[in-house]
Amino acid sequence: MIVGKFNQLKSSIRRKRENGTLSDALSVFLLLLPYALMFSLFVAIPVAIAIGLSLTYFNSIQAPEFQGLLNYITLLTQDEIFLKYVLPNTFKYALLVGPGGYFLSFILAWMLAQIQSKARTVLALALYTPSMVGGVFISVVWRTLFSGSESGYINALLIQWGWITKPVQFLQDPAYLMNIMIIVGLWSAMGIGFLAMLAGILNTNEELYEAAYIDGIKNKFQEVIYITIPSMHSQMLFGAVMAIVGAFNSGWIGVALSGSNPTPQYAGQLIINHIEDYGFQRYEMGYAAAISVALLLMVWGFSKLAYRLFSDRD
Repeated sequence: MIVGKFNQLKSSIRRKRENGTLSDALSVFLLLLPYALMFSLFVAIPVAIAIGLSLTYFNSIQAPEFQGLLNYITLLTQDEIFLKYVLPNTFKYALLVGPGGYFLSFILAWMLAQIQSKARTVLALALYTPSMVGGVFISVVWRTLFSGSESGYINALLIQWGWITKPVQFLQDPAYLMNIMIIVGLWSAMGIGFLAMLAGILNTNEELYEAAYIDGIKNKFQEVIYITIPSMHSQMLFGAVMAIVGAFNSGWIGVALSGSNPTPQYAGQLIINHIEDYGFQRYEMGYAAAISVALLLMVWGFSKLAYRLFSDRD
């Protein structure tokens, strides 16, 4: 009789445990379901469709015609514009604006963290604003500054100082366009990654700094290297990924400055512009999808590199 009651109690405990496990699993499933649906709808499914279209010839009118890897072979062996202009321009712009904007974001975030909160808020908002309204500023401010007529501020100053005798077509001259794009790209690089870095610096435990000075740290540089950066790995990683994505996704700057796509003599042509050129002007959607997949692989590769550099391995 005692053994029977013991077995009943054991069975009851097992049922409760199984019911609890099922309840926990159901709760986790329901919590993850909205994210899984949104991720599938806006990321996984579009990427899968792009990969599928990249294997076809599709002109947006007729049904897609499967042609295997022909688009990728054409991109890597026959697309002279891509190999001669787009790829070098993209890597030049991304390698200067990505790391440059990233380090600039960290330096400015650290400098802002050293001042009082009210002034910090105003200055942080001023630095963050260009990333939100960059297109408007480019149209109103930068195109006015570098206008190719005597009414452009840069040309007016150069003529007034006697350095030139006639206006320079800064935004139409291949010798200047990419450099101006890089300047504008760095100017608008203080985005969400900059705010994440600022938050990481402000949330670093002050006791760590006090302990570090007791242990022998002597200046602010050592403080940043040994305390600040190791304490904000997640913010540094997030800022790096956002800088990479932003650098590869800034093709609109060259088009907004020059007013055309393709840009003059392809001087400011980035991979995003190449996708738009083939996708929305030539309507070669299959080939444009292949270029977008190549861009996705580039961003993924640089993001993995950033993860290896800044992820917390502990």
